[in-house]
Amino acid sequence: MEHFKKLFEINCNDKTEKKSNGSTELTYLSWTYAWSEVKKIYPDASYEILKFGESQLPYIFDEKTGYMVFTRVTIEGITHEMWLPVMDSANKAMKDKSYTYKVKKYNYQTKEYTTVEKEVQSATMFDINKTIMRCLTKNLAMFGLGLYIYAGEDLPESVEDESPKQTKSNVTVKDKEVMITEQQKKKNKRIIH
Repeated sequence: MEHFKKLFEINCNDKTEKKSNGSTELTYLSWTYAWSEVKKIYPDASYEILKFGESQLPYIFDEKTGYMVFTRVTIEGITHEMWLPVMDSANKAMKDKSYTYKVKKYNYQTKEYTTVEKEVQSATMFDINKTIMRCLTKNLAMFGLGLYIYAGEDLPESVEDESPKQTKSNVTVKDKEVMITEQQKKKNKRIIH
């Protein structure tokens, strides 16, 4: 449990990236930062990219559902495994062939909905590689690092000190966390893992 407390208290905000896709805002934590922070505290930490089949490919593939990657991280004898589908920027599963899907789009001028067809490109090894590294970051979050990001929070909780701390604006950190959480709920943001 000690490793979780140490990693959970690290503030990763200056290492995150935000990407918008329509009304959805996605938050990413840099895998390079995540791995370096873990190794600073736990130099013996290790990770594994799971491989499958005779060819030892770093993914599994299903014609109907797409590609899935898996990682395994071990810190101080504790191992967590994580998985992540290969997705495009709209969080649609990428497959071995491109495909289309339809969405309804509201036109504010005509005040009507129209149906728009969108395309998901076929996955490449570049897409699979990016997903593997995002999966590693998600795996490290299971050990505490940046876990608050996946909950839609902007600040990590203090595990040891639950007492409110004053900020320059005379608003406590706990108050700020509650305000941020409420703002995010109103915006209905989605966080990608």
